[in-house]
Amino acid sequence: QNDLVDRAGQERARILQLLQSSPSRYASRDNLVAAGRYFAERGEDARQILQLFYDRVREADPTHLESYIATAELALDKGDFKVAAQTLDAAERVDAGDPRTAYLLARAWAPSDSERASAALERALKLNPNFVPALLLKAENEIDSERYKAAEVTIGRIFEVNAKQAEAFALLAVIAHLRGDYDEETKQRNKALATWSKNPNVDHLIGRKLSQKYRFQEGSEYQRKALTFDPKFTAASFQLAQDLLRLGHDDVGWELARSVAEEDEYNVVAHNLLTLYDRLKDFSVLEADNIFVRMDPREASIYGDDVVQLLGEAREVLCEKYDVQPSKPIVVEIFPEQKDFAIRTFGLPGGAGFLGVCFGRVITANSPASQGPRPSNWRSVLWHEFCHVVTLEKTKNRMPRWLSEGISVYEERQRDPSWGESITPQYREMLLADDLTPVSDLSAAFLSPPSPIHLQFAYFESSLVVEFLIQKHGIDALKQILVDLGDGLPINDALTGNVGSLEKLDSQFAAYAKKVASDFGSAADWSKQGLPEKPSTEELTEWVDQHPDNYWGLRALAAALIRGGQVDNAITHLEKLRELGTVTGDQGGPLEMLAQAYRKTENPEKEREILERIVSLTSDALPALGRLIDMAIETDDWESVHRYSEKALSINPLVPSGHLSMGQAAEKLGRHADAVRALSALLQMDPFDPAGINFRLAQAHAKLDQRDKAKHHVLAALDEAPRYRDAHRLLLELVEGQEPTESDKPLADKTPAEDKSPKEADSEQQTPQQQTPQPKEAVK
Repeated sequence: QNDLVDRAGQERARILQLLQSSPSRYASRDNLVAAGRYFAERGEDARQILQLFYDRVREADPTHLESYIATAELALDKGDFKVAAQTLDAAERVDAGDPRTAYLLARAWAPSDSERASAALERALKLNPNFVPALLLKAENEIDSERYKAAEVTIGRIFEVNAKQAEAFALLAVIAHLRGDYDEETKQRNKALATWSKNPNVDHLIGRKLSQKYRFQEGSEYQRKALTFDPKFTAASFQLAQDLLRLGHDDVGWELARSVAEEDEYNVVAHNLLTLYDRLKDFSVLEADNIFVRMDPREASIYGDDVVQLLGEAREVLCEKYDVQPSKPIVVEIFPEQKDFAIRTFGLPGGAGFLGVCFGRVITANSPASQGPRPSNWRSVLWHEFCHVVTLEKTKNRMPRWLSEGISVYEERQRDPSWGESITPQYREMLLADDLTPVSDLSAAFLSPPSPIHLQFAYFESSLVVEFLIQKHGIDALKQILVDLGDGLPINDALTGNVGSLEKLDSQFAAYAKKVASDFGSAADWSKQGLPEKPSTEELTEWVDQHPDNYWGLRALAAALIRGGQVDNAITHLEKLRELGTVTGDQGGPLEMLAQAYRKTENPEKEREILERIVSLTSDALPALGRLIDMAIETDDWESVHRYSEKALSINPLVPSGHLSMGQAAEKLGRHADAVRALSALLQMDPFDPAGINFRLAQAHAKLDQRDKAKHHVLAALDEAPRYRDAHRLLLELVEGQEPTESDKPLADKTPAEDKSPKEADSEQQTPQQQTPQPKEAVK
């Protein structure tokens, strides 16, 4: 720390000589922990360090606090947050009054539980308000939430303890960079290096914080600086690998990650990444217009073309709207397993609330296969993430999270009103209550939300801000804000220069948000005052009689009546909610209850009306779409079957039902290209009747005058079912160049005498002694 770099190297070598020459002299508990820390700094095997030093001390003395702390520090350095948390819980039982355990717990919980992490950090500073590591972490959190002035105050407290604290100066350099004051950034970095000119931690910290702000290019440059000071500084090497992977420099990024994993076998994040890399090598790669999509091969064969088509549309629409032309390839990776998505995105399992993440030119997303029985609309997710590509490109990744998310959610709704976040009764309450965050502080709403619903509300509120800015000042003002951000202007200055003062913006937006909330269900009574807790149906009925327009009472009473079998009475109250304009497409909400009620009372017209309303309001109502498809098939409404099937496949293309109905509708409507798409997907799903699917595919290709493909599929049908007569007829017509005849219609249209699947027909073949030899020319 006094810039005596050569002397420090000599002392490191001397420590090793002492430990090797007289190990018994340094076998005390404190010396063993110190030796373990020394070998950890040298990059020695972590398991050996645990076994030979820290575990040995704890076995001899379970109350030796320093061995627990050293173990937790080692686990955190290797990304093993679970081991760190478990060790620190044990340390707290030894001594709960040491601020180090609370501080390390804050770090251990940070990736998975922000609420517990914040509580632990607060406790550490309560135990010791001058504990520098905790103050540094507090300043980092304040930078993450864009509270730069608060971070500067916290850093000032650090300087009261240590006026030359290098990491504190490094954080001031980060703040200067984010404000676009690059001269000040250089000045603060120089101060950070003043007492140790080759301290790799300084540039590593600056780069890491910039990368957390999606400034991956600048972050990677700082990691390279750190490595010039210490080429063996593993933390910088691995951060550089992650930066390169997020910039789309896969070859170099994966190779660097592999070298880190080989050098440090206990690095959990590196190990996870390399395990994932082995799986990624088997992914299919689809390419169109400089967009590269990596998908599981089976999923790629089912809906990969649809993904490419949607991304192409997003590029055309959004790039034109925001005057952006990406100059480098865009990579989209879609993972069928959520843990793989999390490892690729965050380095560790977790992140269950994320559907997709965009780093700039790299998008990672969960496929419908990873999301359970009711997945989110994958089209909506990819449109949202591609919008991030556009806005991050325009701003050179220099934009606050709230604005980036707000534009993406807003553009979802522009593409399809059922996409994105929309007003709900709960959001209405939050807009009118203290949950509304001022525009100037919106990024903090994403950093540590009190609950998952508050995080979702942050997305919705941010989109409302964008909607307000466009309505009030126009799209050109929004685009100029993005240009200013790209030029390095801080967000508050960019807003002030284009739409006026922040105080005025906060005030005007608050009024706008309250109007949006008030307009939703304006005729309804939204008060909960006096509503009985856990009431009986009779008590609810009496209360609703006295409050006939109350949303909460009507909803609760309708649910109670349905549970009690009084469906007709429930319909009356649910229809009242519709009249009051309070219904949304939320899962389990009044509209879903009403649709189920009309189904129970056998009123298909009303049921269909309600189901159509649901799918117009939400993008992931798969049960409603399934029911609409069944009802449309019953009435031979093939246009509706086609439309609903398309929507269902936008939610989950990995189950056969949507493709079955789409194929059937396309055949009925003569849309042979759509039939090919649906039937080709079905063929990848291990169908019960592959011969029948191949035959229908052959028919569709023949209608499109794609005779080679038609021959391929008709021969595949005959390979499955050699006595499939319609397939023989179609093959002969294809060979002879005739147009397919009416006899070659789908099996579902044949007369009862002909209506046998190829599997059934084959099962009726004669015994081998009775079989008539097949002419070879007929099946060539």
